[in-house]
Amino acid sequence: MSSLVAAASACRPTDADVRARSVIPGRQRWDVGCVLGRPRIAETLAAALRKIPGIREARANPVTGRLLVLHDPTVNATDVGRLIRKAIALIAERTGLPGRPAPGPSDAPTSTSTAAPNRDTVRTVTLAAGAAAALALGGHKLLRKPLVAFGGIVTATAVIVRRAWSAAAAQRDSSSATGASQHPLLRIVGPHKRRFCFASLLSVTSQITEMALSLFLGWIALILIKGESAALVGIGLAGASAQLWFLAGAAALVCLAAAGLSYASGVEWRKLGQTVQHDWRNATYAHVQHLELGQLEGERTTRIAGALTEDITQMGNFLSTSMNEVIQLATSFLVLVPVFLLLAPEIAWIAFLPVPIVAWLSFHFHDRVAADYAVSGENRAKLHSQLVNNLEASATVKSFCAEDYEADRIDGLSETYRQSNQRTDRSTILHTETIRVCTTASMAGTLLLGGRAVLNGTLPFEVFSPLVGLPQQVLWRLTRLGSTVDQYQRTLAAYDRVQRLHSLPVESNGNGLRLDADRITGDIVLDEVTFAYPGRPPVLEDLSLRMAPGRVTGIVGATGSGKTTIAKLLLRFQDAESGRVLLDGADLRQLPRKDVRNAVGFVAQEPFLFDGTIGENIAYGSFDSTPDRVVNAARMAEAHDFIEAMPARYDTMIGERGAALSGGQKQRIALARAILKDSPVVILDEATSAVDNETEAAIQRTLRSFAADRTMVIIAHRLSTIRHADWIYVMGKGGVVAEEGTHFDLLERDGLYASLWHLQAGEKVA
Repeated sequence: MSSLVAAASACRPTDADVRARSVIPGRQRWDVGCVLGRPRIAETLAAALRKIPGIREARANPVTGRLLVLHDPTVNATDVGRLIRKAIALIAERTGLPGRPAPGPSDAPTSTSTAAPNRDTVRTVTLAAGAAAALALGGHKLLRKPLVAFGGIVTATAVIVRRAWSAAAAQRDSSSATGASQHPLLRIVGPHKRRFCFASLLSVTSQITEMALSLFLGWIALILIKGESAALVGIGLAGASAQLWFLAGAAALVCLAAAGLSYASGVEWRKLGQTVQHDWRNATYAHVQHLELGQLEGERTTRIAGALTEDITQMGNFLSTSMNEVIQLATSFLVLVPVFLLLAPEIAWIAFLPVPIVAWLSFHFHDRVAADYAVSGENRAKLHSQLVNNLEASATVKSFCAEDYEADRIDGLSETYRQSNQRTDRSTILHTETIRVCTTASMAGTLLLGGRAVLNGTLPFEVFSPLVGLPQQVLWRLTRLGSTVDQYQRTLAAYDRVQRLHSLPVESNGNGLRLDADRITGDIVLDEVTFAYPGRPPVLEDLSLRMAPGRVTGIVGATGSGKTTIAKLLLRFQDAESGRVLLDGADLRQLPRKDVRNAVGFVAQEPFLFDGTIGENIAYGSFDSTPDRVVNAARMAEAHDFIEAMPARYDTMIGERGAALSGGQKQRIALARAILKDSPVVILDEATSAVDNETEAAIQRTLRSFAADRTMVIIAHRLSTIRHADWIYVMGKGGVVAEEGTHFDLLERDGLYASLWHLQAGEKVA
């Protein structure tokens, strides 16, 4: 109770606890201090907010202490903070009520959540071991009513499993964005439930044959000790030697059957795991490809890559290995319990005494380490991200002699990751050894009580001898239950991260209108367009301009004046908040993004080149282009000469991001790519900023012929790049047009453009 009261008192809404991080229409991010390190408080807050009309989704992260709220336009953005504070106040009030059950340790802050649970577990281990020893050594009273004792064990196990399952189901329902009640493992399996059932059947059959093999071996030992078996004599096998040959042959056949079934089940589970990985990776990557650009830019690339690789691999690996263990363990108990109740009820209760203890410890362990696993995953993502960034920025690091600084920074992140892993490792090892103690105590009790029953004549030795080893084989499997629960927890955490990617919004695809690229004239109009990036003042405000079809339009201006934003609007990387962006009179928001982007060629200032050949990079997007068309596009981009000087010409590998090329060479290859696309609208955003003046002049001569009968928009800082444009817009601060006209008209006005021209030409500006 004390931990929950502390959490409740920490959840009193204050200005320091609740702060807006970013606010855009329909989407807000908040820093909420009271959910940090408290998964249950986080889930309760998110569930409470989802019940408010107009709130479409709410997700609270106990690792980062952040809250994401998605709401309808009908909800006033300024009211969201008030709703959050009210929800926190209600949670604090309710969790502080007397008589409320004490929460698990996961609601305590992460920094203090490991020491106390470990002490609790040690006390539980001591009590469990003491109880088992007491029952084993002095359980003569229970022996009088063994079925009552066994019934108590079964009831306790059922109650523990039922409560754990109900709690997990309630948590899934409150955290599920879709409201689906299906267990995450079933959602992971997806459409492969038939293969899952077949693999489960193989595991069940394999486990039964393995248990049958143990019975045969126990029967052989019985014959060696007592001589021939009366049961085998009854079927015509007289003499110990004949019976041994028969049992040895039967054991060999059962062994072969067990090996074959085990092989088949292992192969089937691995096929299922690989198939699940393949399906989830393809579906998730396809979803990521259609995310809004703002979502992709707001996420760590390494985090997305980790979900697509490590997390999905974890989901498949759990099915490949751990799921088989769980089914075989369940099969063992489902077979052994009736056998013991029928043949040896006197020792059934002591044989299965560790089951409820182990079940409680496993579920308790599962709940307690949830926050630790989340923290460990976050630390791993930070370390991975920093490693990738350092490797990509190796030239910058070396130029500033910062190798030691970066090594120290990685050392700090690695140490944090190591410590968070150590916390979970200690819990896992302690859990495993606790189960080992319980199973050992059960084995000693079974031998003692079973031996006494045999000596007293209440239990036939012929029954006790084959059965005595079976429970211990199964109980020894429980030592792996800790690692299985560990993998289960990691799998659910991985599934949650993958589902988080699936919950991110994808790009809208217009309202059913289509755009025929062959009929586009390229008439572009921005009509009173206003646009702002999240948490920033407007980049464009009531901007109106026109780019005439079949003409070259130049756009210049200071950094931050909105030039590149215009290009993003034309490609529908972003949509205007107000106003319209028209192409041939059609609002781009009404058109499919794919049709718009097929109609617009784009070359960025820092183009991205893939790890492949030069020819493959030029033909990217125009995959069916012939080699002659690729070479012709390279000639027009003034790239053919330096490509021919390469060792393998157009088949030269250029490395990641074109590492083997200079900045100007990269730009010319990207320009050749846009030329090869042959779209009716072409946008060049500082596309020749890295080339020398002579090469730029040659490119401009080529582009004048390429620009015929198509609309070309050239964004530039260097005014020489756009001096021959048919019309020039000069962008001022605040995303407005300061001047417009032809090059000579703007020079005659002697305004902003003229001053920039004289400055770049090296002339003295008055």
